[in-house]
Amino acid sequence: MRLIVNLLGLLLVYGLLCLPVSANIRQYEFVIKEANYTRLCETKSILTVNGQFPGPTIYAGKGHKVTVKVVNHAEYNITLHWHGVDQPRNPWHDGPAYITQCPITPGSEFTYDIILSEEEGTMWWHAHSDWDRATVHGAIFVYPKLGSSFPFAKPYKEIPIILGEWWKGNVSQVLVDALRAGNDPNISDAYTINGQPGDLYVCSKPETFIAQIEHGKTYLLRVINAAVNNELFFAVAGHRLTVVGTDARYTKPFATDFIMITPGQTMDLLLEANRPLNASSSSSNNRYYMAAKPYASALGVKYDDTTTTAILEYITTPRRKMTTIDSSPVFPSLPANNDTDAATTFTAQLRSLASEDHPIDVPQTIDKRVVIAVAMNVLPCNENNTCLGPFGNRISASLNNISFETPITDILDAYDHQIVGVYGEGFPSDPPLIYNFTGDNLPRFLLTPKKATEVMMVEYNTSIEVVFQGTNQLTAENHPLHLHGQSFYVVGRGFGNFDKEKDPQGYNLVDPPMENTVGIPKSGWAAVRFRANNPGVWFMHCHLERHLTWGMDTVFIVKNGRTPESQILPRPMNMPQC
Repeated sequence: MRLIVNLLGLLLVYGLLCLPVSANIRQYEFVIKEANYTRLCETKSILTVNGQFPGPTIYAGKGHKVTVKVVNHAEYNITLHWHGVDQPRNPWHDGPAYITQCPITPGSEFTYDIILSEEEGTMWWHAHSDWDRATVHGAIFVYPKLGSSFPFAKPYKEIPIILGEWWKGNVSQVLVDALRAGNDPNISDAYTINGQPGDLYVCSKPETFIAQIEHGKTYLLRVINAAVNNELFFAVAGHRLTVVGTDARYTKPFATDFIMITPGQTMDLLLEANRPLNASSSSSNNRYYMAAKPYASALGVKYDDTTTTAILEYITTPRRKMTTIDSSPVFPSLPANNDTDAATTFTAQLRSLASEDHPIDVPQTIDKRVVIAVAMNVLPCNENNTCLGPFGNRISASLNNISFETPITDILDAYDHQIVGVYGEGFPSDPPLIYNFTGDNLPRFLLTPKKATEVMMVEYNTSIEVVFQGTNQLTAENHPLHLHGQSFYVVGRGFGNFDKEKDPQGYNLVDPPMENTVGIPKSGWAAVRFRANNPGVWFMHCHLERHLTWGMDTVFIVKNGRTPESQILPRPMNMPQC
């Protein structure tokens, strides 16, 4: 039977969350274990949480605290990250392996404290060790405070839409093989919506995700891009979507036929069930595909060019589902896979709501500007090895010509205990080499980065601007950069090389979107601003997993302020040991 979402159940959950609660602490237990799942005609064992794929949803109210006890029954080390949660003063429970903690080893457990503050809307959690997040991920829904409401009419029901990526083989082996050969990893075999590939893949049609809706109602689609290596276009046939939030912050509503969502991003969309109904239950006119396909901006880079689908199905009479499943639903129109103009036009429409109830605080002046060149690179092949990367080398990646080398002791513990030799403080504030970053036919000597574990030290409460400068080294590509511990305002974007004199004149300092994952345009740049008022050790990396693996990451260490309220919380007693 097809998987049909129980929207009545979702409504009950949502209704319960709107009732008064006796405490602002919610507790969960996540058991990491192997489980068998069948997709694309094959059964394989994958890493799951509580045996579920995708994993359980965390429900909370704004400002609540959530505790998650993680019990590792798998054969692998694991950590979990609460993507988009700023975790004020609490880097200990942020999650990236060897950055803020040592992994949770097989047979052990660790309890995370998730401290919610200003976030409101859709976020997600995922594994932050190797490529485990391919199957270890789930949603976080944060609702308005008691007595408050959405800044839009309350939707009738909610529909979670988690976009993912599926390999027939073991994803851990995909990573191992790529690192051994030094080339691109094998591409995925399918994309998924809520864990299901959909009608267009072999053996997948019977389990396609179906959301049943009623005519005349408004639904909130909570969309998460949990894909490992691909940005995605998403649309619903026959329906315009109204964007009302991104990365757990509200936006000025705008209507669109499609969205472009990068790995790591979330979006809240309103959908009005306003299509005319056909009285016949067998009519395809009452069934519409939701579909996602890749936005693949890089030339010469292999990618999975398939399309995943789910079905939006109108109930033609009250509480009666469709009886015929073989009629073809209407298919949406999606941009071409390489349509950078479509991706850019969509992203440019995002604006913060900036209302009285949801104010913003954009730094109008800055204390420090950091320009970071984002590049693809190559490194020499290891001695006595044969590498399959460009020019017989290994593929690498870098920020400001430094390919990040993950330490074997976590950086937060080293910072807290002042352990020398784990990391350096030499991450540069500007690219070490200035050249035509987005020019054609760049000289090959630019391709070799320095391998190091360098971090950037930031004084507490600094108003900082980070300009991510894309480059055409090896290949130009849209890069989704994610910063832990700090949401930021995306004040500007453009193509070509950033001009520090001219480009800031076109910044939006009135209502820029507040995000935690920003897409850097292909052969272009993006500028973000924030106040570094969250002390801690915070990872920053590309959310294309292969780029993170190759070294497109670094760490911001925000120093303690002078008052107890502006300093990192004490180290918990039960932190995992390396």
